[in-house]
Amino acid sequence: MDGKHMYSIIDGQFSLSVSNTWRIVIIGKTGAGKSSLGNTIFGKKCFNSGHTFNSETTECKAETRSVNGRSITLIDTPGFFDTDRSEEELKREIVRCIIECAPGPHAFLIVLKVERFTEHEQAVIKKIHEYFSKEVFRYTVVLFTHGDQLEEGKKIEEMVHQHKFLRDLVEKCGSRNNRFQVEELLKSIDKMTEANKGSCYTNETLQKVENKIQQEEELIRQSSGNKSDGKFREQAKASVFKKILLKAAGIGITSLIGALFGMAMRSFIE
Repeated sequence: MDGKHMYSIIDGQFSLSVSNTWRIVIIGKTGAGKSSLGNTIFGKKCFNSGHTFNSETTECKAETRSVNGRSITLIDTPGFFDTDRSEEELKREIVRCIIECAPGPHAFLIVLKVERFTEHEQAVIKKIHEYFSKEVFRYTVVLFTHGDQLEEGKKIEEMVHQHKFLRDLVEKCGSRNNRFQVEELLKSIDKMTEANKGSCYTNETLQKVENKIQQEEELIRQSSGNKSDGKFREQAKASVFKKILLKAAGIGITSLIGALFGMAMRSFIE
C-alpha cells in the first residue's frame, strides 16, 4: 500500500475511500454524446467525438484533469450495451475499464440522448437494470444530452415521467438526473459522494485488480532502484491489463460485465 487508500466497510460491502482524485466512468450507447460530455467537463478536447461512425469512441480511454480545483479522472467507454460489437472487442474494453477505474469509481454517469425512446433505447436501459447491482445505483447519475431536442416548453422531468422504464432507472439512481451543465453535474456528484461518506464504489474484482496493480508497481519501482517515477503506475496497469485479458478469454461477456458492475457471483481474478 502507498498510503493513499483507506478501506472501510459500509452496509456489509467493502467501500474504499481515495484521497484526491474522483474517478468517473461515463457509459451509454454509441452516439449518446459520452465523449462530447467528457470534453465539455474538461473544457478541452481530450476524447474523440463527432457525428460520424469513425469519430465515435471505439476503446476505453482515461484522462485526468483539474476542474474547479478538483482532480478528476474521466473514463470514456465504448458502447458496452451496443448489440453490434464483437465479443472479443467488448471483452478487451471491459477489462480496460476495470483497470482504469480500479479500485473503483466515485461515480457512474449514464448518458442518454434526449430523443424519442425506441425499442433499442429501452433494450439498453433494460441491460443496465440487469447488470447493475443495487450498490452501483448508489453511485450513479443519469445525464441527458442534446437537451435542445426537447419539445419547446417541455422539461426533462416530464419526459422521464412519460416512460416507465426511464422513470424506474432514475428512481433507482436516487432521482439524480441532470440536463447537462458542468456546474450542476459536479454539484450532483459532490452531493452523492458526500452521501456515500466519501467512498467510491468497489467490489471484490476491483479490489483484487487494484492490489495487483500496486504489487506490479512496487516490482517496477524496485527494479528501477526505487527511483520516483509517475509513470510506474501506468506501466503496472499495462502489465496487469495483459494478464487479466488472458484470463478473460474463458469468461462470458455477461460474467465480465457483472464483475465490473457487481452482479458476478464471484471474482474471476485470483
